[in-house]
Amino acid sequence: MGRCGITSSKTVLVFLNLIFWAAAGILCYVGAYVFITYDDYDHFFEDVYTLIPAVTIIAVGGLLFIIGLIGCCATIRESRCGLITFVIILLLVFVTEVAVVVLGYIYRSKVGDEVNHSIQKVYNEYNGTNADASSRAIDYMQRQLHCCGIHTYSDWMNTRWFNEFQNNSVPVSCCKPNVSNCTGSLARPGDLYPEGCEALVVKKLKEIMMYVIWAALTFAAIQVFGMLCACVVLCSRSRDPAYELLMTGGTYA
Repeated sequence: MGRCGITSSKTVLVFLNLIFWAAAGILCYVGAYVFITYDDYDHFFEDVYTLIPAVTIIAVGGLLFIIGLIGCCATIRESRCGLITFVIILLLVFVTEVAVVVLGYIYRSKVGDEVNHSIQKVYNEYNGTNADASSRAIDYMQRQLHCCGIHTYSDWMNTRWFNEFQNNSVPVSCCKPNVSNCTGSLARPGDLYPEGCEALVVKKLKEIMMYVIWAALTFAAIQVFGMLCACVVLCSRSRDPAYELLMTGGTYA
């Protein structure tokens, strides 16, 4: 292989390591975003294992920062041992990201069942007080997602809170923001969000899980390219007696 190709591979490899540092921050952000979203809707889940992809991708993000440091040092110093270590760690992270993608798809398919199993219970526990965690979760969800009830606002008529208060109204969190003096009265259904919350919660959480999947796939592809460049440098270093140093422009004997 010509020296131009060798130098290009090394230059690309250094650039990729800088991308790994940026990727570390992005992956940690994606994982943290999943955690924050889960915290907002955790009352609608009983299976905490849905957080496994988020935990894994945060760990991968932290590891990518270390990988970028190792890769830069190994490429600039042209250390055979460092480059081999770099390739092995990249391979392990690649396998981990493939596992994240698989787990993401598995738990993405389970979101609907999880929400469907828990949402009725959470609505039945609603008591309308801000001190109650379940009540806060429902009010937050209805305001954020612009929804009311499980499938429609009339679902509130089957809850314990509705039967106890007997005022023919739903929580004011069901009120559209552009309606003034809304009390949640069922006598004025036009003031209320017409869409139920279950489908929107499922859609929201599936979208979040897709962010994790696409982030893992994107950076897995970048890592494959990085491994190929490192292998090119390693092979060239072994075969070429006049191996060109990246920093000094000298030769390696």
